[in-house]
Amino acid sequence: MEKTNNQTYHESFTKPIIKVGRITLLLAVAFSFLPPLYLWMRYDALPPLNAILTGWFLIASIYGTYYFIEPISFFPILGVAGTYMSFLSGNIGNMRLPCAAVAQEALKVEPGSEKAELVATLGIAGSIITNIIVVTIAAIAGNQLMAIFPPVVVKAFEYVLPSIFGAMFAMFAVKYPKYGGFAITVTLFLLGVVKVLPVWVLIPVCVFSTISFATFSYKKKAK
Repeated sequence: MEKTNNQTYHESFTKPIIKVGRITLLLAVAFSFLPPLYLWMRYDALPPLNAILTGWFLIASIYGTYYFIEPISFFPILGVAGTYMSFLSGNIGNMRLPCAAVAQEALKVEPGSEKAELVATLGIAGSIITNIIVVTIAAIAGNQLMAIFPPVVVKAFEYVLPSIFGAMFAMFAVKYPKYGGFAITVTLFLLGVVKVLPVWVLIPVCVFSTISFATFSYKKKAK
């Protein structure tokens, strides 16, 4: 019975999501070139090819590792549909992932299950709709608000993303203290003892070492 339900879920939900997700993401990639194409065709604003490649290389050298880290590390929480929706809408780390995690925590669903994926999808959809409304308002009134805020408040916005990730780590570390303890131990060791790894190496080392430890522990426990 359970196997039949899994097959039905895969056929009726997962496969259509993959099909639609691929199409929408490919369209998003194509549409992202429309603004520069417009500037080129309308105003003949085209930088030299070497400048374009240099700019791309600088961005890729900074964020290139995240192209692989984020889909792998976020997928267990986001699920198939949530992954497509999140990478299409953006704000994954500071908006989509926390909303999915909080929704799953509120409904007490098992992480990685089909129920968790559905809950994450609904949570992410709600965050996208809310985000559109808030961003629209912020785009209109943002400059005025930033001018009103004192410098100390503006400076505090730099710590929003680290605080979100810290809160999420604490939430999962409480549920899985062994894995949380391992992750923080590896991080502190690399930061306090090794001290030579750049951030773009430090993050994948911490992520994949924790994933490997969790996988090894799970298989050992299953035996």
